[in-house]
Amino acid sequence: MRFRVPVTKMIGFLAAMALFILPLSITACGGGPAMARVGDTVRVLYNGTFDNGSVFDSSEMHDNESLEFTIGAGQVIPGFDQAVIGMGVNESKDVHIPMEEAYGPYDEDMIITFNRSDLPEGFETDIGQQIPLQNMYGQTLWATVIDISDESITVDANHPLAGLDLNFNITLVEIK
Repeated sequence: MRFRVPVTKMIGFLAAMALFILPLSITACGGGPAMARVGDTVRVLYNGTFDNGSVFDSSEMHDNESLEFTIGAGQVIPGFDQAVIGMGVNESKDVHIPMEEAYGPYDEDMIITFNRSDLPEGFETDIGQQIPLQNMYGQTLWATVIDISDESITVDANHPLAGLDLNFNITLVEIK
């Protein structure tokens, strides 16, 4: 027994199936929207705030320049890296980053006192000034002068945001 289907109905059926199947096959083959993943170089706009809502950094503070980094390369704090993974271009998200995934806890051992006699002749500084220190691996660390006396200078080598939870609004601008 044979079924006869008019050609016009068959064409309509095939067209309807193509409209259904084609988008599925494009997405399955990687033709869908690109999502940021580890190893991608991305550009983002951001607004960073403390829990009280005050802004500590933003793209706006840098003439609306986007921040470019490679995900997973250690160029930004771990929580920021993780937040961008899976985002699509022009997508925005709000993320809370606990201190452990930001700049770590505040470490009292990073407060260092130097005897003035151990400093170079004529060394002068002011409270609040940042001075470079070199660690045992030859890397430069920046420390903030927190106390000055006739005998010593005390610095805090913690990152200024150590011990703080951070919030970001992130917009992914480009995946390179």
